[in-house]
Amino acid sequence: MNNFDLNLYLAAGRKQIDEALIRVVDLGVNPSQILTAMKYSLMAGGKRVRPILCLAAAEAVGGKPQDVIRVACALEMIHTYSLIHDDLPAMDNDNLRRGLPTCHMAFDEATAILAGDALLTLAFQTLSANALINDKGASAWLGILHQIALAAGYQGMIEGQMRDMASEGTLLAIEDLEKLHALKTGALIEASVWSGAVLGGGNQKQIEQLKIYAKNIGLAFQVVDDILDVEGDPAVMGKRVGTDQIRNKNTYPALIGIKDSKAFAKKLVNNALQALDYFDNKADPLRYIANYIIARKR
Repeated sequence: MNNFDLNLYLAAGRKQIDEALIRVVDLGVNPSQILTAMKYSLMAGGKRVRPILCLAAAEAVGGKPQDVIRVACALEMIHTYSLIHDDLPAMDNDNLRRGLPTCHMAFDEATAILAGDALLTLAFQTLSANALINDKGASAWLGILHQIALAAGYQGMIEGQMRDMASEGTLLAIEDLEKLHALKTGALIEASVWSGAVLGGGNQKQIEQLKIYAKNIGLAFQVVDDILDVEGDPAVMGKRVGTDQIRNKNTYPALIGIKDSKAFAKKLVNNALQALDYFDNKADPLRYIANYIIARKR
């Protein structure tokens, strides 16, 4: 692991994903306000954690990034749509995202809603198109479609967002907060790793170990987000901090304090790393990403 440079790996992954996203989103469509709004949010400089995890999981089981690049793009489109909608006045009412005006501020609320809808729809258009042209792996692609739909829908991310909003001002039990975060943030992260492992040709044991890894880093990612909303630097994060407390949201710092939240995040990352003991150095990117999750500043 000593020769591995995570910064270079992440930069190369972001470049590969950004180039693929541009190819997917353009699709020969004439420029329009909706397409401009979609690109505005999609290409606003995100970390690309979910698609990079998808690529890294494929590599860990011996697959190639090109085997999963379209899935990676779809995952980022789904994530971006969720951010556009989360920022809307009816939800979190945020004015900044990634250091830029949020989509509804840069355009208008109706355009932002439609841009989010369009990105979600394009994600599944992209996934289904790949299934249609890949005869050998059609059943595998159907499974990917199904799993990502579960993760993104009312049994996953959307349910998590609903619980998050509904519980504002009400103190949750710690196990209920864990379930909320597992749905809101963890579900799509788990789907990202699982998709990469399946399409990369992973065997049952590899896929099971990567599911354990993903479950732990998915929760760790949200715990760190909770911490950053307390301690983060708005200039680095590109958005406001302290909003969770203003909205009386349930977070780990609010329920167990900053110190214990950091300890819990570290424990989750250690659990994730243990799950990777089954793998050789092809899983090094996943190992470094796990540590990056608790060290990140945005």
